[in-house]
Amino acid sequence: MIKESIFSFLKIRKVLIIIFTGIVVVFGVLFYLYDIPFDAIIYGCELSFVWSAVCLSIDFYKYYKRHKLLHINREQFFDDAEQLPEHMDIIEYDYQELAKELYQAKQELISKNRIAKKELLDYYGMWVHQIKTPIAALDILLQNTEQFLYEEDIVNSRINKRLEIIQESIPVSDMKMELFKIEQYVEMALNYLRVEDISSDLSFKQYAVDDMVRQVIRKYAKIFISKKIKMNFKPTGRYIVTDDKWFVFVLEQLISNALKYTKKGQISIYMKEKSLVIEDTGIGIPAEDLPRIFEKGFTGYNGRENKKSTGIGLYLCKNIMDKLQWNITADSEVGRGTKIYLTKM
Repeated sequence: MIKESIFSFLKIRKVLIIIFTGIVVVFGVLFYLYDIPFDAIIYGCELSFVWSAVCLSIDFYKYYKRHKLLHINREQFFDDAEQLPEHMDIIEYDYQELAKELYQAKQELISKNRIAKKELLDYYGMWVHQIKTPIAALDILLQNTEQFLYEEDIVNSRINKRLEIIQESIPVSDMKMELFKIEQYVEMALNYLRVEDISSDLSFKQYAVDDMVRQVIRKYAKIFISKKIKMNFKPTGRYIVTDDKWFVFVLEQLISNALKYTKKGQISIYMKEKSLVIEDTGIGIPAEDLPRIFEKGFTGYNGRENKKSTGIGLYLCKNIMDKLQWNITADSEVGRGTKIYLTKM
């Protein structure tokens, strides 16, 4: 470190050394031309060089101390800006300020990454618990099926009759419903990972709103039937420029939420002025929760009470709608249902 410090110091002070040497030579020549004794000239030059050596040594010592301190700070990623040596000029001040700003940006990035990692772990911890429910339900259904099929008193002539009993006692639709839930949870997890970088995945074209809505209704038709909830869809006749995959995903999340919190009544989809409205007759959202429903991880009173919410669905909807350049807002009243408005910016 000392060797490289000496070379660096001499390089920085090179101009001053050349200027001082030139001044000594000029005065030496002048003294010689004016017949000043040669011994006096040599003596003056020696004193000048000794004085210069002392000054340069002191200056180098300070320079080396500063270099060593900066080297330690670089290795230890200093936490306190006061550890930096005092700046000697405005250029060094600028560099120190730049270093502080870069360090601050680095700390903020580390903090954001730590928070993002924690949120991701929290979400997948919750997701694992959620997906266990339909898997466990499927396991029970299959166990019951095996019990019917392998009881000792079943003979070949009675297998068909027994299968009819199985179909009556364990409807295939129940299994399909649990598989549908698993598929939804898996799709939610995949889109959660993709949503931050969907800009490169977007493909904007013109699509019919009615076609996208009908696609979602067909997907959730069995749940509408099983819960005896009416679907009231009024065709809009509108066309929009959007990415159909992500727009349909948002519609699916909103319909899924509406079904989750609606025990009876109907879900309506219609146009109101320039907004596509998804309205349900569910339990509604408390007024104090309404401003925060699109925040990441916010479950609110309904989510805590029913233990069905991850606080991710509406956050994803908001994030996707922002990237598609749509506004998403909500209006709700406890006990009377919720309206979600999708409006083009």
